[in-house]
Amino acid sequence: MSDSSHTTTLPPRFEDAQLDHLVVLIADMLQRLIIHNDKIPLSPESLTRFHSRSPPAITVLEYLRRIAKYTNVERTCLIITLHYIDQICARVARFTISSLTVHRFIIASIAVSSKALCDVFCTNSFYAKVGGLRVMELNVLEKDLLAAIDWRLTCTRELLQEYYVNLVRTHSTGQYKIDDLQVPLTSSASDISRSPSASPVIPAKQEQDPDPLAIAEPSSVLMGKTVSPPSSPPAQTGPSALEQNMAFAALQVVMSPCVGASILPEKRTSAHLVDQPDVDTIRPVKRKLGT
Repeated sequence: MSDSSHTTTLPPRFEDAQLDHLVVLIADMLQRLIIHNDKIPLSPESLTRFHSRSPPAITVLEYLRRIAKYTNVERTCLIITLHYIDQICARVARFTISSLTVHRFIIASIAVSSKALCDVFCTNSFYAKVGGLRVMELNVLEKDLLAAIDWRLTCTRELLQEYYVNLVRTHSTGQYKIDDLQVPLTSSASDISRSPSASPVIPAKQEQDPDPLAIAEPSSVLMGKTVSPPSSPPAQTGPSALEQNMAFAALQVVMSPCVGASILPEKRTSAHLVDQPDVDTIRPVKRKLGT
């Protein structure tokens, strides 16, 4: 990451932005969501198949860069992940993007969006290997994600552009800006908010972070309010870890062993992520014409 005093000018269209710049912008937004949503106590009824027993050791930025490196992901598929977050948060009230859910959500989102939007995409075995999951886990995550967003896998290009503009404007370090000479008309918050397909748009300046003890509502990307991140992420404290363990224990009591085993994946860290996927044995799938 470059020094925050250095300003990087980005192209007005997200399609023209460097892939790593998009990765950095998206990781920054997700990290702010994690910091906000990790303050919400975990309850058994809020657990999903996206939850890990403990946060993986790999950071969101490193995870996204790994996916971008090995899967040749399209820019549209990266940004539409934020749209999927807004959709699932609107439809599933208790779901939040947190340190326990973000990694599984990202790899499932990239897998389904690549299949929906791209002519060439990878197999689930390859996505699972890159994401550090078993292929059966990824298959279940795909199914749950599709059901949660009601198979609404596409959106307008203008909405994706609005996500891009807001990512730049609300970046925590303020080191990015969009070239003012050729800003597209759709980058205006007022223009996109009048579009019937658009979600509510966050303001250019973020609201001040309220008292952490008063925070009770989950945060999404464009829907609802956005909180400014603290200077450094809070460390995982004893009470929070205890609440998570109690929630998992309570879930195991009320669910049968076979269901509990599938919804409670084993603890995974960066050690489960291979250094180099075997691209010689797992090849991308090319969509056939007429299908």
